Amino acid sequence: MPYNSQIHFGTNEEAGYVRNKLIAYNSVHGPRGIYEEVNLCLKNDNGDIIAGLNSAVCWNWMEIEFLWVEEENRKNGIGKKLLAEAEKIARSKNCTFIKLNTFSFQAPEFYKKYGYKEIAIIENAPLGCNHYYFKKDLI
Repeated sequence: MPYNSQIHFGTNEEAGYVRNKLIAYNSVHGPRGIYEEVNLCLKNDNGDIIAGLNSAVCWNWMEIEFLWVEEENRKNGIGKKLLAEAEKIARSKNCTFIKLNTFSFQAPEFYKKYGYKEIAIIENAPLGCNHYYFKKDLI
């Protein structure tokens, strides 16, 4: 390793630096190189966050990293509303598909209900559960 380098755990700021360096590289070398974070949240009347969706637009797709709804607010259409808004934003940014992943103890049936197609499963990740990958074409 050059300069007697040592590997260490990075801070959030350092992780952001690495992410931004890769994004810069990709934008020069990939077609239509874009990366834009799209993060949504829903707040109650007190201003408390009760749901959110974190995603990014990369080239021609949106990648949903997290969709979370506070447990007492689930099954009230909030997740559907966030997903619909993300899809609307993805279309406005000329995305051709959305991809995401979820676990068997989270929401695979929820995503199937809204047109997401299962494209891969990793079994026993975590042990005793499955890790699902989904894609929804927008065109």
